[in-house]
Amino acid sequence: MSTYQIEIDTTGQYAELRRGVRGLCARFPGDYWRRLDADRGYPVEFVAAMTEAGFLAALIPEEYGGGGASIAEASVILEEVNRSGGNAGVCHAQMYVMGALVRHGSAEQRERWLPPLAEGQLRLQAFGVTEPTAGSDTTRIQTRAERAGDEYVITGQKIWTSRAEYSDLMLLLARTTPLEAVKKRTEGLSLFLVDLREVDEKELTIRPLETMINHHTTEIFFDGLRVPAANRIGEEGQGFRYILDGMNAERILIAAESIGDGGWFIERSVAYANERIVFDRPIGQNQGVQFPIAQAYANLRAADLMRWQAAALFDGGSSCGAEANMAKMLAADAAWEAANVCLETHGGFGFAREHDVERKFREAKLYQIAPVSNNLVLSYLAQHVLGLPRSY
Repeated sequence: MSTYQIEIDTTGQYAELRRGVRGLCARFPGDYWRRLDADRGYPVEFVAAMTEAGFLAALIPEEYGGGGASIAEASVILEEVNRSGGNAGVCHAQMYVMGALVRHGSAEQRERWLPPLAEGQLRLQAFGVTEPTAGSDTTRIQTRAERAGDEYVITGQKIWTSRAEYSDLMLLLARTTPLEAVKKRTEGLSLFLVDLREVDEKELTIRPLETMINHHTTEIFFDGLRVPAANRIGEEGQGFRYILDGMNAERILIAAESIGDGGWFIERSVAYANERIVFDRPIGQNQGVQFPIAQAYANLRAADLMRWQAAALFDGGSSCGAEANMAKMLAADAAWEAANVCLETHGGFGFAREHDVERKFREAKLYQIAPVSNNLVLSYLAQHVLGLPRSY
């Protein structure tokens, strides 16, 4: 396979950081990820290497032993993992989930949890928000947390809580005030840090869900789970605001992963189109092959510009909800376009697992749907940017 590499970030920014991540990822080639995909396994060695290199602690402030990185730098790390043929989704939550603890946790909570997270002694990979009956309507979740002295007793269910089996800690959103008792439906939700190492197995059950990609996702059942009140993040009833604060970071990081996927697909497409000879000529000489690749490249570059704008606004402390959502949507669509182009360029060989195209093809589709559907992004833009009536 050709070593040709397309240019996406033409500014040359973060070149040293990119080289560092690529060097680490080179130790985990395609056969490593194919084996895990076939066995539904978790990349323990890869996550350990990312932790040891300090990449997963990038967004933890330096005073707690982290990298103190910007969201732009963090996005580069995840982009390069996917650009190298890996899957940053196995560990990205430790970046975007961290914001709630860093921004809204008490001084005692930050001192207790952030240093061991930065050192790799603990993992915070699980985020319990979505429920089967509520879906994207987070305000209608039914998991309840009732105060009982110095504890909260939690009962309910979560779904699509990825990596819960491989995490020491989990951020959990639950209702502390019934929906019918609040003035605004976004009120009455509280955020908790659950230490999964200490829970009674009778109080919490984790059930793996098999999906079309190896995403290590689960559904979780809470049956009187007791969580210390000291583990509540911020004020009671303000949890929805706290998770919203981290969603812009999540959108930007997911956009970067899609940019990385798109780059991988286009590089593979170009290399194969140059090397594959049919009718005594490389197939890339045919405009029917080269035009779709070129179009996918142009769309990926355009999406990447929105990623950088969103990151700049976020790092500058400015409002970036629209930009973060647009970056996620445009990057996910661009990556999916590049995935289809790559599969079609390879023809039948694209379906052969040894080429990794079909694996990455399945993985790339996820981000048009999660962590937020692109249709919901369009609804957000229509209402909050364009001033159209609320559609849901």
